[in-house]
Amino acid sequence: MDKVLSSAAEAVADIPEGASLAVGGFGLCGIPSTLIGALVGAGVGGLRVTSNNCGVDDWGLGLLLREGRIARMTSSYVGENKEFARQYLSGELEVELVPQGTLAERLRAGGAGIPAFYTPAGVGTQVEEGGLPWRYGPDGHVLLASPPKEVRTFDGRDHLLEEAITADFALVRAAVADRHGNLVFHAAARNFNPLAAAAGRITLVEAERIVDAGELDPDSIHLPGIHVDRVVLADPDDKRIERRTTRTATEENAR
Repeated sequence: MDKVLSSAAEAVADIPEGASLAVGGFGLCGIPSTLIGALVGAGVGGLRVTSNNCGVDDWGLGLLLREGRIARMTSSYVGENKEFARQYLSGELEVELVPQGTLAERLRAGGAGIPAFYTPAGVGTQVEEGGLPWRYGPDGHVLLASPPKEVRTFDGRDHLLEEAITADFALVRAAVADRHGNLVFHAAARNFNPLAAAAGRITLVEAERIVDAGELDPDSIHLPGIHVDRVVLADPDDKRIERRTTRTATEENAR
């Protein structure tokens, strides 16, 4: 089945108001910026998003956030986005903070059909005890907080019960896709993308290059096309470096 569509706007056209999304990327590395841009243009809001972070103020998921389109974020890191902090602290945005490894496993479990699992991460903290603020009121008091988690002991060590995450749609970015949706990711840009892809009921992929079916070596495929529903060509200009680090000529000569 040829899963390639003509545009990102076509791919996101049926994402409704209030949909849940699993979005790949880490910082600005491997984010589906072309699909996010199309979603900004589509005008839908009330989105419930699971992603490692929420981009930056003017890029990635930060564009949806700036437009007031995101109602809830499930993330592990949000420190690069000042607008995120403003909306969270003013009560405009609901936020569930999750330990990063737990977030990855919740997505993986969702994609594998595993409803929940036990992990030692978070034992003895507010992750276990509950009370982490999910939503603030306008006056700064907590309107909604995390509930306590079930605890069981395995081999003498306490573990918390964590529920899997699935989403109505997944948005991911790949280096290469074939027309059947088989994907290859580039280095660290793989990050959360395969996990998000598997957790989505309908998975949208933007790929930097699209090849015909059969061109990819089966041993090089990172995610099989069974997890992918739609493929579009990524905009080559939709990539940014979050923090550029360079050496001066003096530092280089001193090496």
